[in-house]
Amino acid sequence: MGLRHLGREVALKALYRIDICGGATNDELVLFFENFSAEETARKFAVRLVEGVRKEQSSLDKYIADSLEHWSIKRLSRVDHSILRLGLYELLYMDDIPARVTIDEAIELAKAYGDQGSGRFVNGVLDEIAGQLNLRNKGDERSDAKAE
Repeated sequence: MGLRHLGREVALKALYRIDICGGATNDELVLFFENFSAEETARKFAVRLVEGVRKEQSSLDKYIADSLEHWSIKRLSRVDHSILRLGLYELLYMDDIPARVTIDEAIELAKAYGDQGSGRFVNGVLDEIAGQLNLRNKGDERSDAKAE
């Protein structure tokens, strides 16, 4: 398992905890991250994700709400909602990660932590948003350059 994948898992758990508890102080988050035996690189990536999602949460939720058809954001499971926030944050703000990697990782998290249909649901929502924002091919030019 890659370090970024592990970082995403830790970030998901932190965001889920924040959602369940109604928030978290910085001290509580430091303690939370110290309790995971992940490598420092994975932990730093998780912290970067959590801080970014918390900072951009209202705009992320607006994108998510606008992309849902016949569904409201309040009806989302907390796990799916947290995964969508993570994935969307990566799509919008982490230029070093290709869109297809972000979406694939979000699908894997949804399959592992969500319910039976979560993988398809997360894929559909993130793909819809990526299409609307012209981000489906984000990062592909770097992959093409490396292949040459």
